[in-house]
Amino acid sequence: MLALLGATALVLVAGTPWVLPAAAGGKNLNSSRNVEINIIDDNFILRWNGNGESIGNMTFSADYQRPGMDNWIKLPGCQYITSTKCSFSSPKLDIYEEIKLRLRAEQGNTSWYEVISFMPFEKAQIGPPGVHLEAEDKAIIVNISPPGTIDSIMWALAGPSFIYSIVIWKISSSIEEMIETGYLRYKVDKLSPETTYCLKVKARLRTPRKVGVYSPVYCINTTAENKLPPPENLKVDVKNQNYVLKWDYANANVTFQVQWLHAYVRKNPGKHSHEWKQILDCENVETTQCVFAQNVLPEGVYYIRVQASDGNNTSLWSKEKKFSSDMQTTVLPPVINMKSVGDSLRVYIGAPREAENKRVSQYYPLSYEIIFWKNTSNAERKFLEKKTDFTIPNLQPLTVYCVKARAHLVDGKWNRSSVFSDTVCKKTKPGNTSKSWLIAGICIALIAVAVVIYGVKVLWKGINYVFFPSLKPSSCIDEYFSEQPLKNLLLSTSEEQTEKCFIVENVNTITTVEETNQTDEDHKKYSSQTSEDSGNYSNEDENSGSKTSEEFLEQETV
Repeated sequence: MLALLGATALVLVAGTPWVLPAAAGGKNLNSSRNVEINIIDDNFILRWNGNGESIGNMTFSADYQRPGMDNWIKLPGCQYITSTKCSFSSPKLDIYEEIKLRLRAEQGNTSWYEVISFMPFEKAQIGPPGVHLEAEDKAIIVNISPPGTIDSIMWALAGPSFIYSIVIWKISSSIEEMIETGYLRYKVDKLSPETTYCLKVKARLRTPRKVGVYSPVYCINTTAENKLPPPENLKVDVKNQNYVLKWDYANANVTFQVQWLHAYVRKNPGKHSHEWKQILDCENVETTQCVFAQNVLPEGVYYIRVQASDGNNTSLWSKEKKFSSDMQTTVLPPVINMKSVGDSLRVYIGAPREAENKRVSQYYPLSYEIIFWKNTSNAERKFLEKKTDFTIPNLQPLTVYCVKARAHLVDGKWNRSSVFSDTVCKKTKPGNTSKSWLIAGICIALIAVAVVIYGVKVLWKGINYVFFPSLKPSSCIDEYFSEQPLKNLLLSTSEEQTEKCFIVENVNTITTVEETNQTDEDHKKYSSQTSEDSGNYSNEDENSGSKTSEEFLEQETV
């Protein structure tokens, strides 16, 4: 086994070695020992060379150090050995962190050290998987054990991601056939009875990219042909919320039974014969098809197999058919409801219903193709929508629109669509545009009324000015009020004011008489008449004026 490991191991040299100073009292040897580490699965092999020197009584020891540690730990199985290699199993360390290995050589008082660092998972190589074969008349069942041991540390996380390559050939021929599978049990069918076949298997990882080595070659003879052949060409369809399983079979007067198995179970090693379950509606079926309800199987991925029986003989199981409930489920047409909101339509997409008017749950993501048009036109408009509640805006008010839709699977690799739903029609309401026009009309009407009122008012003023002019005061009164404001009558003053009167006798003679009144007396007289009309004051002035004129005439006569 060590020879096989040495021949197939990937030699990994971790950077430039670091040669440490000699121990106290010793001296360094002249050159490094080219220390190398080989890892296959969980097996570590440490190698070095002797550089042509006589080893004699020289001994070697290896230690390791984990990150964050100052001290070195002795490596079991690699202490004080006289050969140039040592093997050890994976110690209890993290395979995803960098560790250091130190090799120490001792010969009398002479010693040297050399250190290498590496990450175990990066340096590890995939070893050969285990293989066990079972023979049938026209098939070989390959049972695979993952590389490493059952409690492997190296492939504990990556193990379920292994892809296995099976290379098979007839022993009498050099033509090889390669098959890849991710499962630990695989049935190679369509072989010849009573024939010897040989095969080998290797494992690989996609991420990180690692390719293992092939297992040893295994050979086996197929058995004699069975009296009843197994059913072939299994196919699953969906119809009216039911699964329809069909297969091919040439013999008559036989019955069939169907079993199913969760796909994830096949990731575990073993036959799993006790984990296959019977489909109740597919027992003792006399036709080459079986119909069972979709709710018989929960959501998931399965394998299905069929077996034939004539009462006395039973065929081998058919080749297992992989089956995904999601991919087989028919996408049903949606149910549409609409509501008119102004000049828009609010569209609601609901779950489809069965014949009993029960809602059907569809757990996969869907998008919807929407088609709508005017009821009076054949011009259609299309768009895609992922929401089940959306609005079609900016439509013509008081117009009938029709809508239909169908569902598409979002995952493009399935490429499935439903048929179109029933057409639903709805009439839009007046909408926001009509309301805007109504508001604008009201505003215009209010402005027009204001303009008319203003025009009538201006016209009325013109009529009053022309036909009903206002009475103006006499020129002397107007002149008086312009020269003597009313406020001067109300304000007391200590100064005397002189009123000027003009008496015109002849055209060429103007006599001026100044009459002086005591302002204080007039002011007292005026203020005492608070409840009198201002016209009294004017009459008093006129009387005083006429009296003065009479006195003046008498004097002139004398």
